[in-house]
Parts: sequence; C-alpha cells; structure tokens
Amino acid sequence: MLQTVTQLYFKQSTAIKNKLHSLISRGHTKSKMTRSLGRLLKQLQKEIKLLEAEMELLIKTNEPELFTTITSIPGIGKKTAILLIITTNGFKDFQSCKQISSFLGLAPNERSSGSSIRGRTRISKTGNPLVRNHLFLCSFTACQHNLQCKALYDRIVAKGKSKKLALIAVCNKLIKQAYGISKSGLPYDKNYVSKLS
Repeated sequence: MLQTVTQLYFKQSTAIKNKLHSLISRGHTKSKMTRSLGRLLKQLQKEIKLLEAEMELLIKTNEPELFTTITSIPGIGKKTAILLIITTNGFKDFQSCKQISSFLGLAPNERSSGSSIRGRTRISKTGNPLVRNHLFLCSFTACQHNLQCKALYDRIVAKGKSKKLALIAVCNKLIKQAYGISKSGLPYDKNYVSKLS
C-alpha cells in the first residue's frame, strides 16, 4: 500500500515538474500558477520522503539480511533495494530473474505486424515505472563501479548497439544479481562468475 501511494505521488510530482518546466520556458517564472505549483511540488516531495522512510523502516525490521545483501551490489542504493524487495515480495513471488525483468517491464518486446513488418525491439514498459526508473538511474553508477555490469555495457556498445540498450541490459544484470543474492543469502562478490553469464 505504501508503495502504491508513493508511486502515485511520484507520477504527480513528475507531471508538476513537467508543467513547471513548460511555464518557466515560456517566461512565467514568477506567476501565481508557477509559485502554487512550486509549493505543491515541495509538499509532494516531502510526503514521498516520509513514505520512503516508513518503507525503509519496514524493510529493515522485516527483511534486514536481504536489505543488507541487496545493497551490497555496487549500483543499487537503499531506495532501489527497498522498491525491489517490496515489489517482488522479497523475491519470493518469482522463479527466475527473467520473470522479474518481464514483470517490471524491462524485458525486450519486439513490435511486429503480420509476417513481413518487423518493428524495433523495445522494452515492454508494462511494469512499475517507479522501480524501472530507479533501476535505470542505478545502471549509470553500476557501469562505473560494478565490474560485471561495466563489462556487459562495454561489450554491447563495442558491438555498435545504442548506449540506452546497453543501460537496459545493465538494469537486467542488476536484477539478475539481486535475484541471485536473494536466493544465496550471500553479499555481492565482485569475483563471482555466473555459469549463466
């Protein structure tokens, strides 16, 4: 329930940020509407922080070991770990990391029409946009500090693929690492080599 409300506030704050940007870019920097939206945005951000603190307390109380091991992954911060644990019910609701990727809307989805028209492969974006957004932001840090993620990113970019595609692959790698750690109970090991890699 806390996550649902947080997600609602996150959507609202994004909409307000977009509206503010639009108004400011048209020169309405000190209008009543701009000031009102600014106050509303601050209030939403305050509520989001309160809810995030409550979720963190719940996770640290009920899943302290899982929280510690997931945050040991370079690139995954506290907020993303909390969202992953809550969204996946401590990774208990899924039998594979591919299921989690699909659930979160990070699985590749080819768009096609009939037998002759093939569209570009994109992510499905059917899952929780808040978790997906946090994972995407984490992918930037992971490319610098997580050896397996950096190697994956470099390999995909070297093949001539887009950087965005490589970052989405890193998001999926982070899910794979988090899922593996949740099942083993062991913290991140930079020297671990998966048989599935």
